[in-house]
Amino acid sequence: MVFNSDIFLLAFLPVVFTLFWAFDSKTWRYGLLAVAGYVFYGWWNWRFCFLLLFSSLISYAAGRAIGATESRNRRRAIVVACVSIDLAILGFFKYYNFFAAAVRAVTSSAPLPVLDIVLPIGISFYTFHTISYVVDVAERRVRPTANLWEYLTYVNLFSQLVAGPIVRFRQIEADLEAIDGPPREDWMAKGIGFFVVGLAKKVLIADQIAAGIDPILASWGVMSFSGAWIAALGYTCQLYFDFSGYSDMAVGLGFLFGLRIPQNFNSPYRALGIADFWRRWHISLSSWLRDYLYLPLGGNRKGAARTYANLMIVMLLGGLWHGANWTFVAWGGYHGVLLIVDRVAGRFFARLPAFLYRLQTFFLVLLGWVIFRSTGAGMAMHWLRTLGSPSGGLPPDALRTSVVIGLALVAIATIPEAWEFRFSTDRRWAMVYAAALVACYFVMNARPSVFLYYQF
Repeated sequence: MVFNSDIFLLAFLPVVFTLFWAFDSKTWRYGLLAVAGYVFYGWWNWRFCFLLLFSSLISYAAGRAIGATESRNRRRAIVVACVSIDLAILGFFKYYNFFAAAVRAVTSSAPLPVLDIVLPIGISFYTFHTISYVVDVAERRVRPTANLWEYLTYVNLFSQLVAGPIVRFRQIEADLEAIDGPPREDWMAKGIGFFVVGLAKKVLIADQIAAGIDPILASWGVMSFSGAWIAALGYTCQLYFDFSGYSDMAVGLGFLFGLRIPQNFNSPYRALGIADFWRRWHISLSSWLRDYLYLPLGGNRKGAARTYANLMIVMLLGGLWHGANWTFVAWGGYHGVLLIVDRVAGRFFARLPAFLYRLQTFFLVLLGWVIFRSTGAGMAMHWLRTLGSPSGGLPPDALRTSVVIGLALVAIATIPEAWEFRFSTDRRWAMVYAAALVACYFVMNARPSVFLYYQF
């Protein structure tokens, strides 16, 4: 099930919302949201609900066991066991065939069989949820919850279950504990406002750009110079508006149910340098990698060489987290190099005028998205070469697509994030929200599509 679908907008959300506020106890509200999460997830493939439940129960039990012991060694052993199970599940479903293909490419003496594996949607996201919970309990950053329904609500929360943001238990623990409270008018206004803004980003901008660049990317072998630039700029904008739109909708849904989901984007294409970009883009992932991988590896505390190695390891694994493809690994390595250069020469680049520094950062990020979007090394190399080789004519529908991309770039440069808006509780604004939602709905049904990050 996706947010921009009839079944979600016209049936699932109204029913869950009505029942949630009709109930007045924590137990019933926890139970409703937990079950709703399984219905939302199972709409795609109900069999994988058992995998989600298994992962949840393992981490819940691990949290209880860790909380019951004062032995640091025992806590560490439980964390290792639980995280190993989570990563083994993730590794099998997401990376087994990738690893098998790599082995077969190196040797034919003992080839691993290629299996028909269906990748569970959202497995990368909910695995990071459960890992962060267990580690935080072990490090005494959060107390383990004794309420299984509360924990299932956290892991199964349909608003961010399949594509984030990656929410840590401690970030919404207070709201989960107060979930039996009355509705707040200002949170309702924020919830509707965030949801409408996110839906508009998705259907009015991202999907319109996709309609123009998908044919270009489908025939990348004959891509022209203009087509290469339209596709690169278009995908750069599409990915941002698609994913930030999803994140805004997730935040809005959280507010509607009394839960404050943290910000995931902060105008990333206005960043001054690559390090600043990663402080603004997919904030929940970059901060997760920092806190649970980069800092445990030593961060920047063990000398320059170790710092650079840690940055590269984190970015390579961050790239691989997105999918089992060498282009994701290359994209992660590319950003690892950029972060190292940023750390070494950042002061020099900072002397540039802010406009030029932002433009330089945006261009480097754009080149990275070319690698990220490519289906293989051949496509990436051809696309990058074509960006610097003026030739060929205009692709079909180039004018319309260019206008939409241009408007998207203007919006990126001038319009603030939804977090900076003040969503009024004045009743007159209800008509504005409703009109915007209806407009998005009709545009949405003209070209229904899933969110890009569902594939990761």
